[in-house]
Amino acid sequence: MTGGSSNFNFLEAHDDRLFRLATLAERYFADDAPTALAKLRSFAETMAKEIAASHALLPPGSPSFDNVLSQLRRRAILPAQVADIFHLLRRKGNEAVHEEAGTTSDALAALKLARNLAIWFHTVYNNQPGFRAGPFVPPSPPKDVSDELREELAELRNQVTASRDAEAAARMAAADAEAARREALAQAGASEDGRAFWERYAAETEAKAQAAERELAEIQMSAQNAAPAQLDLLASAAAAAASEIELDEKSTRVLIDEQLHTAGWEVDNATLRHAAGTRPEYGRNMAIAEWPTKSGPADYALFVDGRCVGVIEAKRGARDVPGRLGQAQRYAQDITLDADALPEGGPWSDGDKRFRVPFMFATNGRPYVKQLATKSGIWFWNARTKEAPRALAEWFSPRDLVERLEQQVGEPMEAVAEREVGVSGLRPYQEQALDAVTAAIGVGQRSILLAMATGTGKTRLAIALMFELLRKKRFRRILFLVDRNALGRQTLDAMSTTDTSGFLKFDQVFPVTDLTTKFPEATTRVQVATVQAMIRRVFDETSEERPTPGTYDLIIVDEAHRGYTLDAELREDDLGFRSLDDYLSAYRRVLDYFDATTIALTATPALHTREIFGRPVFSYGYRQAVIDGYLIDHRPPRRITTALSQTGIMFDAGEEVSIIDPRTGQIDLIDLEDQVDFDVADFNKKVYTEAFNKAVAQAIALECPPSEPGKTLLFAARDDHADILVKALREALEEEYGPQPHDLVAKITGSVDRPLDAIKAFKNDPRPKYVVTVDLLTTGIDVPAITNLVFVRRVNSRILYDQMIGRATRRCDEIGKTYFRIFDAVDIYANLQDFTDMRPVVVDPALSFADLVRDLERAPTDEDRAIVRDQIVVKLRQRLKRLDTDRRDALEQAL
Repeated sequence: MTGGSSNFNFLEAHDDRLFRLATLAERYFADDAPTALAKLRSFAETMAKEIAASHALLPPGSPSFDNVLSQLRRRAILPAQVADIFHLLRRKGNEAVHEEAGTTSDALAALKLARNLAIWFHTVYNNQPGFRAGPFVPPSPPKDVSDELREELAELRNQVTASRDAEAAARMAAADAEAARREALAQAGASEDGRAFWERYAAETEAKAQAAERELAEIQMSAQNAAPAQLDLLASAAAAAASEIELDEKSTRVLIDEQLHTAGWEVDNATLRHAAGTRPEYGRNMAIAEWPTKSGPADYALFVDGRCVGVIEAKRGARDVPGRLGQAQRYAQDITLDADALPEGGPWSDGDKRFRVPFMFATNGRPYVKQLATKSGIWFWNARTKEAPRALAEWFSPRDLVERLEQQVGEPMEAVAEREVGVSGLRPYQEQALDAVTAAIGVGQRSILLAMATGTGKTRLAIALMFELLRKKRFRRILFLVDRNALGRQTLDAMSTTDTSGFLKFDQVFPVTDLTTKFPEATTRVQVATVQAMIRRVFDETSEERPTPGTYDLIIVDEAHRGYTLDAELREDDLGFRSLDDYLSAYRRVLDYFDATTIALTATPALHTREIFGRPVFSYGYRQAVIDGYLIDHRPPRRITTALSQTGIMFDAGEEVSIIDPRTGQIDLIDLEDQVDFDVADFNKKVYTEAFNKAVAQAIALECPPSEPGKTLLFAARDDHADILVKALREALEEEYGPQPHDLVAKITGSVDRPLDAIKAFKNDPRPKYVVTVDLLTTGIDVPAITNLVFVRRVNSRILYDQMIGRATRRCDEIGKTYFRIFDAVDIYANLQDFTDMRPVVVDPALSFADLVRDLERAPTDEDRAIVRDQIVVKLRQRLKRLDTDRRDALEQAL
């Protein structure tokens, strides 16, 4: 009795439940549009769960449709255009179920899009490459139908006829016959049998849901056992098939409406039209279709509180989307507006052109794909800034455009000349870095990288930069992005203690929100958030708290080298990434999502950093910072040979690691991969033996007694290894020095109670004096009193290695710190020193000043003389503490 007329027949042999749900939607199209939309929502939800299971991503239990879509979006499984269709079917279905909302026109639009979705799904997940389904066969119109809908149905019928597709023509004839049969039965009063059939059909479809749950579990299990490469191929096939989706003009407009609605605009190209009498109103954010201009109607005009802020050129067939901005620019010049509808600050001039509206958009409805840049995306041009057109991930919200109108553009020359840095006490190199960044922004550079050694004050520089840019209104709202909560707290503390030129703290001048705030207030100027939290907010959030592309116009990325490891201690924000590439993909998509200038800060640039942010506009390395006296040099590392012998490594050359000649092996680290190829995983298995850890603990107890100033940080291989080391070190200290306070030695990892408080105690309190960590204290944490580092694990990430050494480079004048020491129980230093610039400046501390002066006199080249001179300078700085104040000041000035 289904008549064989379904547009979804191709699904029947592979997925009977999907076929039944779609067929029911077609059945109810004519006489019960809300039910048709509800069935299509079930159709989309069932399909989404099957897709998630096919990628081993179906959440446990009974996940909601929203949860499944969020999971697929976060992992970039659903191509953007496919995701848009899913979200439209979900929203329309929800409105139909909860509000009995939905017209026959809505049902027709949803049926057409659902069929596009079904073809894509069938091609990829039913493994039918090259599948062609033929044209969409329109259902027979209901009795009471608008002229516009009747015309659309007639046009669809004409397309079937013109296609010469025999199968489609047969389905259309069968649909007509079924409609005629139902009409005849209704007139004869004999429609009860037909109604009973469809009720049984619907009940049978629902009864299949339980069996479908079992099938999903089987699909998920199969995917979990599949090779990762196989799942990657499936995702690639999904992306390729999505590029083949062809929407007609009506469907394209429906999707654009949905995208604009999601961004916060009132929109309906069928009803909110200028020709239908729709006009802008105060208190409403409206996208009004077919707004008149002297050069033809604009597809949409965007109004906020009655004032026009933008125009949109939307054409399905556009092959050169940014090229269509020319048409949008003509609309912006020629638009017909009353004086009350003109935005403030206009018109805006560009040569001999005068734009009555500041923001112009062009789209063909397809999501932006970098490889097909000019054939996809939402392209945007700002008449206020006149920057080059660029693609957006999604539409701006009304608030985004209002805030861009408030953004200060340009700066009078006299203001530049009188500029006073708002944050006091910047060092010379920090001022140089600030100038380099502002110069890059001034020429329109939107991705900026700063490379500065750990401990040289990147956070303070960032605060000074934010103060300057916010004060000049060059940017409206800044996202300060960190990779863990501890760094976020540290940044917030710095903002609350940094003085500005007006004697107020930074956060007293500009409102700052903390890590728990999901969406900033209109008055917020700086928001601090973790990468993991932003991934959740962008890809999981569906409420009004989801950020829009214009929420931030500047992003400062702290520790931009992030990506060197999947940190096992970030459990609070664990998102279950399969691999480093999986994490980096989500990280980059967060950055790409926002239409914002990006300033990235790193101490350890690498190839993947450069690929995201470009080459540094300013660099200040560890060696130069030591020479200038801002960081502390380290002694050549000491091998703990008694521990190494337990792992089978023996040395004849003694305990001290030989430092390579600083003139050799010079590497441009920005072009170097992060991972270094040497034995790590197998070796780290050897560090769990009792004899090994006892040897390490005894050596540290002897070399770093509790009575000496400074603190000691040990890097363990895993959390349970940290427990072993803590126990061994406590025993060794008591054996050597007698009973000690229990909190003298502590473990600080993600598993301890209140780790942020433990970090604060390590930094500020006398105890603990010895701390064992895994990854939690490897990056960004500032504890100047650390004078000893102990490597009891290997890593093959040179970035992570540099970050670990960077924990001890900061000055601590309170304890007279002039150098720090490295103890190597795993022979990591010798393996990685070729790939780092974190080497000691004073290569041989035993050399006297007289020896160095003689070397300086004998040095054959300027380069050799510079290397010797640097060592003399650093040794002199280390002696400054022993001089009286006058001599110290004089020597400091000379250096």
